[in-house]
Amino acid sequence: SICTHCLLLLQRCPPNTMSVDLSSYDDEQVKLMAEECILVDGDDKVVGHDSKKNCHLMTNIEKGLLHRAFSVFLFNSEGKLLLQQRADEKITFPGYWTNTCCSHPLYRPEELEDKDQAGVRFAARRKLEHELGINPAEIELDEFTYLTRIHYLAPSDGTWGEHEVDYILFLQKDVAFTPVANEVKDTRWVSPEELKELMATAEEQGLKITPWFKLIVENFIFKWWEKLGDLDLSQQDMVHKM
Repeated sequence: SICTHCLLLLQRCPPNTMSVDLSSYDDEQVKLMAEECILVDGDDKVVGHDSKKNCHLMTNIEKGLLHRAFSVFLFNSEGKLLLQQRADEKITFPGYWTNTCCSHPLYRPEELEDKDQAGVRFAARRKLEHELGINPAEIELDEFTYLTRIHYLAPSDGTWGEHEVDYILFLQKDVAFTPVANEVKDTRWVSPEELKELMATAEEQGLKITPWFKLIVENFIFKWWEKLGDLDLSQQDMVHKM
């Protein structure tokens, strides 16, 4: 069950507000900016909540505002990884290539549950449906393998950026998917060799790669990928400062 501290935070922490003109952005993406993200400290302890908009403004990030996130890596039975290209409508990192699904658990009871990362798993399944049309009935929460967390900061442009404690979730399963156009511009399946080639030639091909995906690829993914059936769970308690 959700901790008493988190319940008190739910009741007592009002959202902050900042005046930033969003009129030039896509209407659907602007609506999502009102979602309430989970604020954490550097040890991933919940300290409050704020809007997705405020969490992604560089003016707040530069003051230390930090929120919880997750990155899903979906592999098929052949061991290939599904990548997505973020839609041009996205407010942060539009058109960038990245892992299967990247988003945030929200400040609601079912996604604040820390035991066995249940809240993050619930949010990951929710967003796989929202971005890729994957039927949530096809995925049990315990089918996600949680590996570790990374803490990173990355500007998107002069206004927006990311500052996250990011949970890394692997899932190996053959599932049907239909990308949602407002979220995902393109997808591709890659082998380890194909991903290495993509990363090595991205600049000359004019492909942009999200900073969190780049960090995970450069520091972790290939050693995990070699052992998809026997993943190393020894770093689950760690938050890697990147």
